Formats: sequence, structure tokens, C-alpha cells
Amino acid sequence: MNVQVIERDGQPEYAVLAWAEYLQLLAEAGRRQPESRAAAEPAAGPVFELARLAEWREARGLSQEQLARAVGISPHYLGMIERGERQPDQAIGRALERHFARPQE
Repeated sequence: MNVQVIERDGQPEYAVLAWAEYLQLLAEAGRRQPESRAAAEPAAGPVFELARLAEWREARGLSQEQLARAVGISPHYLGMIERGERQPDQAIGRALERHFARPQE
């Protein structure tokens, strides 16, 4: 099994694995499998646009460091994503989407 572990503050926070391996784990645990991938994901919030990440972050009054730490990446990497120098992997992209789908505090 190939699992990617995402850490925050040096502690494991997320485990990312292939969809087929996830379905196999569900079956082995005796749990019902979702009908589709979309059924296993949270309800959609506002449409998230990676190209407008810095604008969304600033509208929430967040620094790069605050947002980066909230989704488990470094501020430097977040800056590279905001400038279009890097494309986040799916796990980080989903973490960013989930962060902006939450109501503002």
C-alpha cells in the first residue's frame, strides 16, 4: 500500500492513498463503499479557483503563514502556488478547497 502522510507541526494529520486501496480498506473493514468518489467527499462550497488563491486568502484577512499552516504546507510553498510557480497535488488542493468552503470565523 502506498500512503502519503501529510504532517502539521511535525505530527501526522492526513493519510492519502489511492482510491482503489481506499475501497479495499472499506471492504476489509466491512463498510459499505460509496457509490462514487463524489459521494465520499464533503459537500461543495463556493467554487474554488486556484488562480485567485491570494485574493481569497487576503479577503479572509489571512497571512500566507496562517493559511499555509492551516492546510499543512510551508508558507514558501504556498507563495509558489499563489505565484503560479507550482501546482499543488490533489491532497493539498482539496485541503485548500475545504478551508475556503468553511464559513469565516
